[in-house]
Amino acid sequence: MTISLSKGQRIDLTKSNPGLAKAIIGLGWDTNKYSGGHSFDLDASAFLLHADNKAKDIEDFIFYNNLVGANGSVQHTGDNRTGDGDGDDEQIKVDFSKIPAHIHRVGIAVTIHDAVSRNQNFGQVSNAFVRLVDEMTNREILRYDLGEDFSIETAVVICELYRDSQGQEWKFQAVGSGFQGGLQALCKNYGLDAQ
Repeated sequence: MTISLSKGQRIDLTKSNPGLAKAIIGLGWDTNKYSGGHSFDLDASAFLLHADNKAKDIEDFIFYNNLVGANGSVQHTGDNRTGDGDGDDEQIKVDFSKIPAHIHRVGIAVTIHDAVSRNQNFGQVSNAFVRLVDEMTNREILRYDLGEDFSIETAVVICELYRDSQGQEWKFQAVGSGFQGGLQALCKNYGLDAQ
């Protein structure tokens, strides 16, 4: 049975799902009808965060131009430029056993490509969700539907995976925090310069 989370909720991932070693984080969305003349291109990304909750360099940023990071433990499966169809629009795979000990948290975010020049924002996006699936069994463990809380934001931190205080188990937090300024603002939040 899938657990549905709401904003701010946390759940034990590996402790309550023994044997969970590899997860697929599926992200999906629909775009509302509007006549801006441009298609929507939403992009998923992952930030590999150290003890201070910051990424240290570009290698800690997994996205459509850097598909694999942290010894292959986090992998982006590729850019979907339309978001058409049902199900996951983009996926990020995580192998918990391979994540280096110095990585304490993995932030998962979605941004709108060229949002400012296309005059687009998350107020024009609906049915956005993240789901976490056990890659070995294909069982959906949890789902977080973002709802319609956004208006002018161009980037959203959807969720974070983080180690427990002993560093042995992984937990999941539904974040749902929006940013203006797109990818640049998001990178700055996580300690990177996206110039």
